Amino acid sequence: MDVDFVISFRASKKTSLSKKQTKDEARKAEAQYARLLETLSYGGLKAVGRRGDSLGHLLIFVSCPDKLVQNLIIRERQSDFLSGLPVTPITTGSLSESMSLAPSDRLRLVHAYITSIHPDGGLGITLGTPEWDLVESIFCLHDKTFNEQWIHAWTTSKVATVSDNRIRDQFGESVALYFSFLDSYTRALVLPAMIGISFYFFGTSYSPIYSILTVLWSIGFVEWWRVRERLISLRFGTRGSFRVEKRRAQYDPKFSWWKRELRMLASVPVILAFAGLLSALMTGIFVFEAFVTQLYTGPGHKFIAFSPTIIFVILVPRLVAVFQLCAQYFTQWENHAHHSSHNASLTLKTFIFTALVAYLGLALSAFVYVPFGEGLMRIVQVWLFDGSIPHTGGQMNANLTEAPEAPEKANFWDIDASHAETKLNPGRLKDQMFAYTVTNQIVNTFVEIGLPYVLRKITALRTKKTTSISGSGSAVGKKKVVFEDEKEKGGQKEREFLEQARAEAALPEYDVFGDYSEMVIQFGYVALWSTIWPLAPVMALLNNVLELRSDAFKITVHERRPTPVRTDTIGPWLEALAFLSWLAALTNSALVYLFCPREHSQCTSSSEIGGSSQSAIERVHQHLVATAGKEGIDGIWGEHGKGLGATKELLVMALLVALAASHGYLIVRAVMRHVMERLLWKGSEEVKEREREERLVKEVFLKGLGGVEVDADGKGLKNVDVMNRDVVDGGVGFWDHDEGLDEINRISKEA
Repeated sequence: MDVDFVISFRASKKTSLSKKQTKDEARKAEAQYARLLETLSYGGLKAVGRRGDSLGHLLIFVSCPDKLVQNLIIRERQSDFLSGLPVTPITTGSLSESMSLAPSDRLRLVHAYITSIHPDGGLGITLGTPEWDLVESIFCLHDKTFNEQWIHAWTTSKVATVSDNRIRDQFGESVALYFSFLDSYTRALVLPAMIGISFYFFGTSYSPIYSILTVLWSIGFVEWWRVRERLISLRFGTRGSFRVEKRRAQYDPKFSWWKRELRMLASVPVILAFAGLLSALMTGIFVFEAFVTQLYTGPGHKFIAFSPTIIFVILVPRLVAVFQLCAQYFTQWENHAHHSSHNASLTLKTFIFTALVAYLGLALSAFVYVPFGEGLMRIVQVWLFDGSIPHTGGQMNANLTEAPEAPEKANFWDIDASHAETKLNPGRLKDQMFAYTVTNQIVNTFVEIGLPYVLRKITALRTKKTTSISGSGSAVGKKKVVFEDEKEKGGQKEREFLEQARAEAALPEYDVFGDYSEMVIQFGYVALWSTIWPLAPVMALLNNVLELRSDAFKITVHERRPTPVRTDTIGPWLEALAFLSWLAALTNSALVYLFCPREHSQCTSSSEIGGSSQSAIERVHQHLVATAGKEGIDGIWGEHGKGLGATKELLVMALLVALAASHGYLIVRAVMRHVMERLLWKGSEEVKEREREERLVKEVFLKGLGGVEVDADGKGLKNVDVMNRDVVDGGVGFWDHDEGLDEINRISKEA
């Protein structure tokens, strides 16, 4: 049907309305629908409405004539040229060749034309504005032929045949850049996976050599990708595309820059407050799971172990959802001019919460549970028994022996202080790493691929059941008659096309944010915590081999076709990767210092230094090594509180070591960045060739402009009729039959 875009229009969003309210809603919908068609037609586009999947739901199909597309091409290339972007010369001798477009470029131009504000040369049909509050979405339809070929290429292990250019031609630079990043990251994981296998079978956990190699790999990958994405943007011709980005409809140009900066600062306390609340909640769940559930011996103690997971599932996602709403509000309040800066601000806010949820459990286990677990277990025992919290091991034992009788508590809780060390889980850190890098990834794959099938099956069964119960006189029955009429008018081909459009309208919109977030969090597990379990990079590699295929399958089957977006970078995710590589230097150095076995006689030059205190530190270190591994736990907390003081001293030293590693990270990153720039960018023949091509293109482009006059604002060409209002010649068939107003009038009749 030569359709470029489909506009989903909902005549009424409320389900329970009075007759008067229903008629008012219908009148409002009729006016906005007529204005929508008039705006599209005024802009030179063909548009026609068809019934959607329910009463009051309309699908407006939009097509852009070729002549108008050519005018949009000229306008964009002229704008790109003025902004310093690579352009293709428009020559009079081969106009058809110079005007040729990939499907994604055509869709991007048409979408920008429809949704951009009037000062940027668009029609101003923007989602979320009061003027178009009944417009639900604007989406493009899938190319089934390409989708089948793409899935076949992935499923037959022909990975090399799926090039970035093919993905770009269909889905645009944003999606192509994501798959290029995912492919590059997956290939980069081969090195730490091989190192991890070697150290898992032939080395030990918390190896200094493994940790150093992992940190160097993380820094090297981030700096390599920093140059790699620039090379990709050169090949795509999008380097510097932010200079020609369209402004957001919600942007207020009269807003002062310093007000925006103050508003961005105003969101910091809110973010910190939510982060503190989340940390307190997860710490409480951690204490309950690690200590309280281990001491409970009453009825149902086998099932009480599941309660922390239930609490986490109930409370944490809800807190995250509330934070998401606040983050969206503050980001909107900041009044960003462009979608890229708006999305970057929202991404950084959201990443803070995502990282806390992902890594806080491991941090608490490594730096609280292992060093202080035995002492905290005894504190919890005393608190449960008589409410007193002693400060030393000796006092603790005294309190436990002198505590009043409480047989009702003794029956439900293990209050024997000598059992504290036996209640700790010596393999907790490795168990957590297995859960995060194996179990969670399996669950995420099922949620992305399997769960949508299940939900659609349930929806289909419910719809079928409702249809069978409603009978011939119901609203559902009436809707079925309408579709029969539609079949008679349009024929079999049109009916199949409309069924496809309605099915895709019901799919969720694809958001690359979730895919980037998943990979960046996984990168953090490998870089920050894999010294605990060296097989983590192997699990990440295996997952990503499947992820390349599952993401392609998800885009083509379970979600709408992504609207092409021109970009030259992965944006704030690059800074998130850089932050995690810095954090990896800190965590790895601290973990190695605390938990790596070493000869204590070599740690100090003389036993006189520190005397008995040094001996206590050595014994505490042995205790930490035993607790972090699976060698059993040897209790030392009962010796007059020396264990607690020595543990604190070890943690302070670990902090100092981490700070030293942070300075080392800065030096290594600077060296690697310089080397990558020299080897991959400044010394690249491809970059030099692109620069030569760009100079030649500009020369030809200047000659091709001829007598074309440029607008004062540089937005368009004066002699190009972009609107092209005479293009629509009155279509036939599909474009000649509009059902929009009839469907809106049905709302009043149903009322």
